Amino acid sequence: MIDIHHHLLWGMDDGASNVEASIEMAKVAAADGISHIVCSPHANSRYAYEPRVIAEKIAELQRLLDREAITVKLGRGCDFHMSYENIQEAKLDPAKFSINGLGYLLVEIPDYGISRGLTDIFYQLQLAGLTPILTHPERNPTLQSDQPRMMDWLRGGVLVQVTAGSVVGRMGRHAERMAHDLLANRWVHFLATDAHNTTSRPPKMHEAFDVVAKKYGPDYAHLLCVSNPLAAFMGKPLQSQPEPLNLYEQFKEKSWWQRVTGQYFSRD
Repeated sequence: MIDIHHHLLWGMDDGASNVEASIEMAKVAAADGISHIVCSPHANSRYAYEPRVIAEKIAELQRLLDREAITVKLGRGCDFHMSYENIQEAKLDPAKFSINGLGYLLVEIPDYGISRGLTDIFYQLQLAGLTPILTHPERNPTLQSDQPRMMDWLRGGVLVQVTAGSVVGRMGRHAERMAHDLLANRWVHFLATDAHNTTSRPPKMHEAFDVVAKKYGPDYAHLLCVSNPLAAFMGKPLQSQPEPLNLYEQFKEKSWWQRVTGQYFSRD
């Protein structure tokens, strides 16, 4: 499995507190079946995102993991917060914040006060060559109460990452319920750990993989935990995805009777 959202690097944000914690997190991830980790520290008003420092820490940590025979391959990413400064910088330098500099961008939106202009901002990022991945929408209070807010973003090509812990109920009932709503509609493209430590926010995906495989099919679980995240890690296009449900129904052609009467019912 490939984990594209993981706060593994020590001293960069509220993730690993020291290099020993980073090594332990990587060890837990490897034991859970994770083979690749995107180190994705926050980029926001509290934590500066410094690519040179991050690259140096990734190289040092990879050397330490190799020495201890912890078979995890590290990559670079960013937990990208939608500030004006970040957006402008990302448009000017798409490689700076994206996964391994290859175009896929993990985007975290505010819990409240989500701008109605966000659809246009996603489009601007796409014009700059980036593919936005909306992180953990199932944990966002605004989206929990208004899931249709996501529909325009999805129709426009924004991808969705759900937290593995949400799928198995570790992030609260609301997050669990919405995670399964999104999965049932095939609106999810990635599962990831969003790990911060080995206890309350652990780097584990296997249990969530099993739940998705049982409820929604093994092919979908493989897509979310292996195929799609590997494509993001390598900067490749995603393979063919399941058709999303309840996303385009209002755009289906109406019959002559529906056009005359104004009635339109699902043909499920």
